[in-house]
Amino acid sequence: MKTFLRTACAAAALAAALAAPMAAQAHRQWLLPSSTVLSGSDPWITVDAAVSNDLFIFEHVPMRLDGLMITGPDGQTVEPQNPATGKYRSTFDVQLAKPGTYRIASVGDGVMAFYKLNGEQKRWRGSEAELKTAVPAGATEVRISHNQRRVETFATVGEPTTEALQITGKGLELAPITHPNDLFAGETAQFRLMLDGQPASGVEVSIVRGGVRYRDDPGEMTTTTGTDGVFSVTWPEPGMYWLEAGVRGGPSPIEGAERAAGYVATLEVLPE
Repeated sequence: MKTFLRTACAAAALAAALAAPMAAQAHRQWLLPSSTVLSGSDPWITVDAAVSNDLFIFEHVPMRLDGLMITGPDGQTVEPQNPATGKYRSTFDVQLAKPGTYRIASVGDGVMAFYKLNGEQKRWRGSEAELKTAVPAGATEVRISHNQRRVETFATVGEPTTEALQITGKGLELAPITHPNDLFAGETAQFRLMLDGQPASGVEVSIVRGGVRYRDDPGEMTTTTGTDGVFSVTWPEPGMYWLEAGVRGGPSPIEGAERAAGYVATLEVLPE
């Protein structure tokens, strides 16, 4: 029961976060790689995964690794090595055995149902496939919540490649125009947000550089996607950046469901 309540609260918190401006959010999910641009044969990286108040600081709760998906340069799945979850963060290693670009993502796609049965409030959480039989006959005041999220980062060995960057067509995703491992201070990068495989227009995007704990001004940058889903960012200085966007409402692939879809990326911007 305690596990269920924690999961339900997490889903509700995610939905609320997606509905609010980034500056008002208390907790941020992120993946932080030890390196993003590498050379040599058979390099490794370590990735930290957490949810925190201050960006890239371990002080709240770890991110669970059950939704972890790593895609290699050939489009094939790569298994994480040495996964572990502690009090404030999870960690895992990735062996970059092949040259090219890797996409490292934590993906969630869940459904929650709220309803009354014989006057008693009930709730259920599971997958879309389980939904048809989850709500019993006779239930009233039925409300379905569809929550999708993708938290990711990228790493490249040698020359950047694009096979791992292909979208799945599910939820809110980033379709890079500028390669995510080819970002430099003072330059402008372009990206496209896609919702269920179609350009996501009018979506607010927030970008914050790490090190917020040590600055009076968080230095948040905001922009909005155009009708083609494209947005641009001019990087003011080098560092690790956190990019976030969310869509709440609108049609869901699940009929009758309220949908909240969120996207987060950690991107490294290199010196000029």
